[in-house]
Amino acid sequence: MARMVVVGGGIGGLAAAVAVARRGHRAVVLERAEEFAEIGAGIQLAPNGLHALDRLGLGDAVRALAVHIDELRFMDGVTGEHVASMPLTGGYRRRFGNPYVVVHRGELYRLLLDACRRSPAIELRAGSRATGYRQDGSAATVLLDGGGRVTGDAVIGADGIHSAIRRRLVGDGAPRVAGITVYRTVIPMERVPEELRRNAVTWWAGPGCHFVHYAIGGGRYLNLAPSVENGATEAFASVPVERARVLGELAALGGTAQRLLALGEHWKSWALVDRDPVDRWTDGRVTLLGDAAHPMLHYAAQGACQALEDAVVLAGLLDDEADTIPDRFEKYNAERRERTARITHAARASTRLWHPAGAEAKARNEMLSALSGPALHDHVAWMHGAREFGADGARR
Repeated sequence: MARMVVVGGGIGGLAAAVAVARRGHRAVVLERAEEFAEIGAGIQLAPNGLHALDRLGLGDAVRALAVHIDELRFMDGVTGEHVASMPLTGGYRRRFGNPYVVVHRGELYRLLLDACRRSPAIELRAGSRATGYRQDGSAATVLLDGGGRVTGDAVIGADGIHSAIRRRLVGDGAPRVAGITVYRTVIPMERVPEELRRNAVTWWAGPGCHFVHYAIGGGRYLNLAPSVENGATEAFASVPVERARVLGELAALGGTAQRLLALGEHWKSWALVDRDPVDRWTDGRVTLLGDAAHPMLHYAAQGACQALEDAVVLAGLLDDEADTIPDRFEKYNAERRERTARITHAARASTRLWHPAGAEAKARNEMLSALSGPALHDHVAWMHGAREFGADGARR
C-alpha cells in the first residue's frame, strides 16, 4: 500500500484520489482554497468519460442526474441554416457503449467529493497551497506556502493549468493565450421559448465566433457559451462583463442565435488558454494529471473526460510495491501522452471548422451536410469510443 499526495482538489484531483483508493492505496488531497468547492456551469461527458466514471464506481450516479443528449447540431449562425446533426441515440449508444450527457460541473464535483469523504483511505486537506516538491529515492514531499510539508510515496500534481508542480517539473512558463474569449451564463429554462428548446448540444457558427448552448440541471437551465476571436493577449478568468458587450461581439450571428443570446444576463468572461503538448510530465515519484499535464481548449469537450481517463489509467498501473512507482509513472506518461496530444491539437483545429466566413463557410456547410450519422460517428470514434484510454486509443 502506497501513500499518494494529490495536489489539487478539482475534478481531476478527486478522481485520482478515488481511483488510487479503489486500488488499495491511501491518498491525501491538498486543496489551496479554504474549502473544497467547484465553480462553473455545464460540462459535457462523451461515452469515454462515462466509461472512466464507471471504473470509479460513479457512472450510474452521473447517468441518473445528467441530461442525456439526443444530438449534436451544427447551425450556420449567420443564415440560420441547419447544416448537420450527429445523432447520439440508437446506433451511437450501441457503438460506444454509453450515452452522451451534460451535467452541471458542480453536480459531478459533488459526486466525486462525496466518494472521497466516504472512503477511509482518503484524507482531504483544504487551505494547503503547494509551491513545489522535493524527492529522494524512497519518498516525495510537497512544499506548502508558509513552510509546511506533506510527504508520501508519490506526488500527483492535479493543480490545474497554473500548476506549481508542473512549474517545477516541466518549467515551460505561462500558458499560451489563444486570442479567444468565451462568455458564459446560465438561464432558467422557463425563460426560453418553447420552440427554441431542444434536447441537443447546438453550435451556431459565424465569422470568427461561435455560440454553444445546451440544457443542464436535469433540464431546468440552459447553459450559454459563445466564443469570439478578439485577440485577447492576457489570461483572465470569471470576469463579469456587460450584456451589451457580449451581444456586440456576437453581432455577426443572426435570428435565432441572437434571440437566445439576448436572454442571457450576469455574463462572465474567460480568456482561453492551453499549452503545447510535452512528451514528459513525470519525474521519478512525481507525475502530473489533467490540466496540469495536458491543458486543452474546451472545444473538443474533452477536458474533464481526459482528466478522468488519466485517473483510471494511472491507478490501474499501480501495484502493491511503492518501489515500482517511478516505473509505473513512466508507463502512465507513455500511455497517455499521444492520446492527449491528439485531442489538444484537435481542439485547437476546431476553430477552422467553426469560424470561417463567406465562401469558406459555404464549402464547410456543403461538406458537413453530405455526411451521414454513421460517418460522423466514424469521425469521433477514436475519441468517444475509447475504453482503455492508452496509446492504442489515440490511434483508433
